[in-house]
Amino acid sequence: MVDLESEVPPLPPRYRFRDLLLGDQGWQNDDRSHIFWVNRSLPLWGLQVSVALISLFETILLGYLSYKGNIWEQILRVPFILEIINAVPFIISIFWPSLRTLFVPVFLNCWLAKHALENMINDLHRAIQRTQSAMFNQVLILISTLLCLIFTCICGIQHLERIGKKLNLFDSLYFCIVTFSTVGFGDVTPETWSSKLFVVAMICVALVVLPIQFEQLAYLWMERQKSGGNYSRHRAQTEKHVVLCVSSLKIDLLMDFLNEFYAHPRLQDYYVVILCPTEMDVQVRRVLQIPMWSQRVIYLQGSALKDQDLLRAKMDDAEACFILSSRCEVDRTSSDHQTILRAWAVKDFAPNCPLYVQILKPENKFHIKFADHVVCEEEFKYAMLALNCICPATSTLITLLVHTSRGQEGQQSPEQWQKMYGRCSGNEVYHIVLEESTFFAEYEGKSFTYASFHAHKKFGVCLIGVRREDNKNILLNPGPRYIMNATDICFYINITKEENSAFKNQDQQRKSNISRSFYHGPSRLPVHSIIASMGTVAIDLQDTSCRSASGPTLSLPSEGSKEIRRPSIAPVLEVADTSSIQTCDLLSDQSEDETTPDEISSNLEYAKGYPPYSPYIGSSPTFCHLLHEKVPFCCLRLDKSCQHNYYEDAKAYGFKNKLIIVAAETAGNGLYNFIVPLRAYYRPKKELNPIVLLLDNPLDDLLRCGVTFAANMVVVDKESTMSAEEDYMADAKTIVNVQTLFRLFSSLSIITELTHPANMRFMQFRAKDCYSLALSKLEKKERERGSNLAFMFRLPFAAGRVFSISMLDTLLYQSFVKDYMISITRLLLGLDTTPGSGFLCSMKITEEDLWIRTYARLYQKLCSSTGDVPIGIYRTETQKLTTSESQISISVEEWEDTKDTKEQGHHRSNHRNSTSSDQSDHPLLRRKSMQWARRLSRKGPKHSGKTAEKITQQRLNLYRRSERQELAELVKNRMKHLGLSTVGYDEMNDHQSTLSYILINPSPDTRLELNDVVYLIRPDPLAYLPNSEPSRKNSICNATGQDSREETQL
Repeated sequence: MVDLESEVPPLPPRYRFRDLLLGDQGWQNDDRSHIFWVNRSLPLWGLQVSVALISLFETILLGYLSYKGNIWEQILRVPFILEIINAVPFIISIFWPSLRTLFVPVFLNCWLAKHALENMINDLHRAIQRTQSAMFNQVLILISTLLCLIFTCICGIQHLERIGKKLNLFDSLYFCIVTFSTVGFGDVTPETWSSKLFVVAMICVALVVLPIQFEQLAYLWMERQKSGGNYSRHRAQTEKHVVLCVSSLKIDLLMDFLNEFYAHPRLQDYYVVILCPTEMDVQVRRVLQIPMWSQRVIYLQGSALKDQDLLRAKMDDAEACFILSSRCEVDRTSSDHQTILRAWAVKDFAPNCPLYVQILKPENKFHIKFADHVVCEEEFKYAMLALNCICPATSTLITLLVHTSRGQEGQQSPEQWQKMYGRCSGNEVYHIVLEESTFFAEYEGKSFTYASFHAHKKFGVCLIGVRREDNKNILLNPGPRYIMNATDICFYINITKEENSAFKNQDQQRKSNISRSFYHGPSRLPVHSIIASMGTVAIDLQDTSCRSASGPTLSLPSEGSKEIRRPSIAPVLEVADTSSIQTCDLLSDQSEDETTPDEISSNLEYAKGYPPYSPYIGSSPTFCHLLHEKVPFCCLRLDKSCQHNYYEDAKAYGFKNKLIIVAAETAGNGLYNFIVPLRAYYRPKKELNPIVLLLDNPLDDLLRCGVTFAANMVVVDKESTMSAEEDYMADAKTIVNVQTLFRLFSSLSIITELTHPANMRFMQFRAKDCYSLALSKLEKKERERGSNLAFMFRLPFAAGRVFSISMLDTLLYQSFVKDYMISITRLLLGLDTTPGSGFLCSMKITEEDLWIRTYARLYQKLCSSTGDVPIGIYRTETQKLTTSESQISISVEEWEDTKDTKEQGHHRSNHRNSTSSDQSDHPLLRRKSMQWARRLSRKGPKHSGKTAEKITQQRLNLYRRSERQELAELVKNRMKHLGLSTVGYDEMNDHQSTLSYILINPSPDTRLELNDVVYLIRPDPLAYLPNSEPSRKNSICNATGQDSREETQL
């Protein structure tokens, strides 16, 4: 019996609980018992019991405090359940000593620690009054969740494998990493069924928890990418940055800003922070991913009216803030209101941050008078349109001056005019102190005109203005009486600034280059050769050691045995001679001196003074030609008669000068800046052009307002069409209207303003013009080379017939480096008048002026006589076109029968002359249509006598007429219907065979050509008033003194 009892197998573990109750613990020595029992020392047990008591008491207290009437909501919380699992067994072991070695999953407390960490971070953000970052919290939750999963898996696998391989801590970690990364090498695997079950459970938990965390993190990351995140405070304190505030960011606006801003070498290390309330555009996102921009441009989605967003952009540490208006809005006043609020918000948040503000309406300028620099779009737009009527292509001149260029455009072109035009386009306005300058230091104590002429002769630079050290006002060409001081700041036009120029004296190379000193005909290189390279210019200096004390005297050599002396040019004096200046007669109005007795009464109606009413404030007043008496409003209607006059069309008024017609949508306040430059006091009365405002442009109104004998027609972009579904379609209506005017009135000079510069290629569009197609290819090549002025070779822009106001956005950007550019531009356009400052005008080279020969001699002639300073040439050349289909003119008579040749000889000659300028667009189609008409006339029924001959002649005449003749006939019929004379209508004189372009500050050796228009900066006539007439000058000083004290450049 004893043996049988000894062979009885032990009971299964489920029956061992009785032994546990009886205190028999011998079964714990079994390997499977390691899952439930552990070796726990008494001190460790005591510590765990203490922690369990404190933790359980805290959990019960927090549950009681957060109790809201539902007990199960508190009990079924995951933290509460985990606390019960980890704390209650230790508390029970106090009363039951046998359970002191019972295994308790204490490693699950990591999840309680994760929960406590989240609460601690939230309390920390709340305590330090810092806005909580959702991105930071989500990353913290994800990392803590991942760590808790790995830690739980490590502890669980190591414990359950005690009865198997008995893995150490490192092997458990390795197994968890390999398993969660889905690699699964298989070298370490669980062996017991309990560990396998645990791994399955952990994988299921990971598949549920981790994707949710990653999804939330990805969503927050995408939202942060849209909003742009924050600009680092550390970066803001160590690096320099500027902020660009816009309501909507378009790719053209962004690229114009970046190209112009980073064109300056000292701005290469700046960061650009863009603050925009809208989501980043797809094209903008693509551009900002380019490495060149991704490292320097940061996009933040936010509003400038929120301090939180301004703090994200670190506005208080910014070097400058650019605030741009949205010109594509239908309600431009509303757009200005938004700009004003943004400027106020930035000024309130960062009072010391310089503001560069762009505004649309001039009447809103006084709201932002505190800004450092302000550019009003309508002011500059209307002023440039007005000066285009007086000085051709002024808009192109200003646009090229305010753009940054190296003068490399067009140098690969085979055409000479494109090379000259592109090279001269690299000229910009720079400044330097006189005593620090190599260009102007030697002219201290000499007159301004003397310094300007000799600096141009010696260095090829054009001195255009100065500013005293103790005065904020810039003076353009103050005249020969102005004496240069050592502390004066000189403003000059050159291909590059003096600091980037390398000088070499021509004496050092006289022996090796002696042949260069002689003139070898038109192919001779300029004496002042300018070699443009990466920001550096080498200038050959003239040898001036042998110059006589009286200055150079340039005169033409005598021809053969002729004894008649040709006119010579007087030298430019170092100090102005009062008598010589008075003889120049700068002050006298030639229109007053040359008036006939019949015109005396009409001249008495005019007076010079300030406009009595200004539509807005914030600009200096301009001295203008005014009427003594105000004209009644009824007399301003040109197309309607009133009790004062009975005229109903422009022809009936009998204007002596040609009209200037302005086609606009509304008569806004911006027209004030169009009228004032055309009525400025320095314009002779005999040259004042009547101005007609055309609010609608049907054909009948165009004919009534005198379009057939108008000098210029200005077409202003319609505000109602600026908002379109496709941005570039905003100019569609304007372009088609101008094209209609161009086809109907080919001799009319049309000046147009567009919203987008890219649409300039559609002006005077001809589908099969090979020359325009060649220019289009040139534009694409220049854009591929990185040019900012790729559109400059378009013929309408080069000739000054079209421009876009968005081109002047660069004026605001350049002001960050050149704070004087806005002031100089306003003085050139006549928007501001400073006492002693000159004005922009022009003169035309006639046959009587060709004896001057070169630009340098013209410079000397002007400086020595009238004190004018030339700054450029507007040149018109005959367009030399290659033979193409667009340039072939086929006469219909060439396809007539031989029997009609003699009878139609006279008619053929007239027709050929009329169609030579038309350059028929479809000659082959015209030939086929004529052949068809001839066959149709031959196959038709035979008419008897004169009737058949008359019908045939009318039919042939109908098909003989070109499209130009048909349009001309249409216009003449309408004029006859309206009772207007057709004498002044010239439908065949157009500008299709010419091209015009600008040469800014050309080399002194440039030959003058017939009909060249020279841009001049003429001294202020009021600066030479005799002492007996100080009242007018004093009034100007008093009127403009208030504006000069303001820091804002308006």
